[in-house]
Amino acid sequence: MQFRRYAIYHLPTGALGEFGGAWLGWDARHGMAHLRPGGLPGDADALTETPRRYGFHATLKAPFRLAPGRGPKELALALRLICDHLAPFALALETRCDWGFVALRPKRQPAGLLALEAALVTRLDAFRAPLTPAERERRNPDGLPPQARAHLDHWGYPFVLELFRYHLTLSSQLPAPLAEALRQKLAPHLAPLIAAPMPVAAVALMGEDEDGFFRMIEEVPLRG
Repeated sequence: MQFRRYAIYHLPTGALGEFGGAWLGWDARHGMAHLRPGGLPGDADALTETPRRYGFHATLKAPFRLAPGRGPKELALALRLICDHLAPFALALETRCDWGFVALRPKRQPAGLLALEAALVTRLDAFRAPLTPAERERRNPDGLPPQARAHLDHWGYPFVLELFRYHLTLSSQLPAPLAEALRQKLAPHLAPLIAAPMPVAAVALMGEDEDGFFRMIEEVPLRG
């Protein structure tokens, strides 16, 4: 099946993954929406409109169009070969409000995470079609710091490599007081789900369908 764009995400598993998919209203792993858990802010559709179509995920290689002559099967094979040499790890998570987004972020980024992101960004870049002028402008390049703008032009996305920050987004961008209120509402529900470090044992090849929603194509284990 051909998709509009492709990406490499980490999709949390278990109870945390199920909670995130239900809260956002879209489960990218199973390609469906889940009923939201009770006792949470009522206008969840408005609070989660932006991240919903991506599902509950962390971006490792941002969405891209395939370069001419490249196909999804070749991309999947390249991803498997990379993951054969990268080891699983775990992340201790905390709830944060950054730039108006409520998200789960690791308390520290271990070497295994940084090696995984760098390998995916750099070694899969031959599969990425160059940004169109419109795609580049959507990233507001003039408002980016110089290094982020350089990454945008070289890798197609500004916040990679030394600027990479793992995050599992739980909201659209909100005014700071609303974001903090939402974080406080979600925190008690998330606390038991992140009490132990979250394993990162696989990554997911994702495809953006015609409806704009991302679906998992294949989950690839880290075998290193």
